[in-house]
Amino acid sequence: MKEFKVMQVNIHTIIISITTAVLTFAVTFYIKDYLQKRSDYNKFRRKLEKFAGKCANVLLFALIAIIFSSAWCEAANQSRGKYFYKKQYTPKPLPIFAENRDRLPAPILESNPEWIDMYWKCWEIAFKGFKQPPKGSPLVSNWLDEAFSRNIFQWDTIFMMMFARYGHDVFPAIQSMDNFYCLQRKSGYICREYREEDGKMIHFDFKGGLFSPHGWKNTINPPLFSWAEVESFKITGDKSRFAMVLPALEKYAEWLNRDGDPDAEDWEANGRISKTAEHKLYWNTPLGSGMDNTPRPAKKGAGWVEMSAQMVIMYNNLAIMCDELGKADKAAQFRAEAKAIGERINRWCWNEEDGFYYDVLADGTQFKKKTSGGFWPLLAGIAFKEQAERLVQHLKNPREFWRPMVFPTLAADEKEYKKNGSYWQGGVWAPTNVMIIKGLQRYGYEDFTAEATEKYLKGMAAVLKKTGTVWENYAPEFWEPGKPAKPNFVGWTGCGPISLLIENVIGLRLDGVRRKLTWKLRRTDRHGVERLKVGEATVSVVCEKRAAKDAPARLNVKCDKPFELIVVHPHGEKSFSLQEGEHDLEIKLSREFPSKEVNEKLPNQPLHLNFLPLRSSKSGELELSNLVLGYYV
Repeated sequence: MKEFKVMQVNIHTIIISITTAVLTFAVTFYIKDYLQKRSDYNKFRRKLEKFAGKCANVLLFALIAIIFSSAWCEAANQSRGKYFYKKQYTPKPLPIFAENRDRLPAPILESNPEWIDMYWKCWEIAFKGFKQPPKGSPLVSNWLDEAFSRNIFQWDTIFMMMFARYGHDVFPAIQSMDNFYCLQRKSGYICREYREEDGKMIHFDFKGGLFSPHGWKNTINPPLFSWAEVESFKITGDKSRFAMVLPALEKYAEWLNRDGDPDAEDWEANGRISKTAEHKLYWNTPLGSGMDNTPRPAKKGAGWVEMSAQMVIMYNNLAIMCDELGKADKAAQFRAEAKAIGERINRWCWNEEDGFYYDVLADGTQFKKKTSGGFWPLLAGIAFKEQAERLVQHLKNPREFWRPMVFPTLAADEKEYKKNGSYWQGGVWAPTNVMIIKGLQRYGYEDFTAEATEKYLKGMAAVLKKTGTVWENYAPEFWEPGKPAKPNFVGWTGCGPISLLIENVIGLRLDGVRRKLTWKLRRTDRHGVERLKVGEATVSVVCEKRAAKDAPARLNVKCDKPFELIVVHPHGEKSFSLQEGEHDLEIKLSREFPSKEVNEKLPNQPLHLNFLPLRSSKSGELELSNLVLGYYV
């Protein structure tokens, strides 16, 4: 495998070393000869002239070789990052937590101050993970480190965006993904892991280590770049990145749709679709999926519900990007691809008797292991209402996924399940919890998402109190770190204490594109968030303590730019168009106008990730439907 940047340095080093050695040896030899035969000056002069001619030839050859190798390596390096606009790094300073804390959103939870402490602890650790490319590195942007090693990881980076976007004004962490786009190969392939210092691709397996010749099949992570780009856009309202990243992501999608064989030697020619199987679903390996040691099928022709659902998410978010860029034809094409994949998942992976989605083998036989991968259809929006309800039953079942720490990545009634988590054999991880909770939220299970998030944060806070930090993963049966697990892991572990706290505990959903904030009121203590960026507006919203969830609510709102606030109360919803300044609002909604459960509004058909238009109320005020697909309202 050619690693051009490294090769270029090695060629230069070898040539210079050889030339220096030759010159040193020759000079030493001729000086010694001169000292021995110093009486014969003319003979020495002739030897010196001959030696000088040889040295000139050697130096000329070395110079030509260096120029040629530089040109060759430069041309080879240009085959990476061909579809991405950014080609080199422009130095920018890294922010310091102590100097920027007052610019970050500040949550308020009167009844759970320990969660607020954990929130700030995660931000403090995250700031220590801001990095700049080292000298000589091909990386093109500052990035938020995953807190694991001196490599950058694709799906860690993607999930870190879910919480880091709340600090976009301080550090635009979305640029972390530029370092993957700039290393994309001409074929469209993007490796899941690169070495920071030189961009060298990591192809790990357990037998051969980081550069195993058999590790290439493990180098594709969940293809969720477009999802992260759109999720960042929803908060910042800035779509300027879409035009810059779309060509790279289209080429990436094209590569993923090559037929693939896990055992093939020509790794770059093998994508991730099982075209030879009747199901034509997508496959991965446990290491490639990021769930390193889960029991999964990894033979040619396999179809993974997880990887296939992630392709649905990828295509639907590419469609959103095309919508914003005015590329209607492409958007329609991407949505058609997503719909077709979703239909194949429901046909082949759903088990009506068990009420669960399973991976399948080449012949279509279901591989019956209940992993967290079976819940990806919720986030992808391809499950029917009845299927979603069956999946929720598994999540609520204490014999399966409703354990002391939620949610384990393997059901507790599977034989491979380990009480200490054993990494992905039951370990509780931030990315899978985000996926499950956001999927439940999409189907309207608001109370359950809040309950699950609070249970997760309660366990995390207990471990923080005992150990002084947050961890890579957690044990499902005890309030302890998983085994193994790395400490100070922010990293994606910041998702729970930051993004899930804001969205599913406090209940705030941002639409920075339209400068709207939807607040689902469910708590009775004094709670809210100050300094929350909603697009270009900075907003503070606080709900005062009240006697019951369905009691009237008094809100204090401050904003530096106009925005729209939609308050969803147990008895209904109300919209406010607020101008710059401070506002005291009182929510009094009659029981005569109860709001329907969002779940009742779901059609008996799969959901698709689209923006729905606004509707007007009879009063003329703009309101937002309880369910805006793709915005998780």
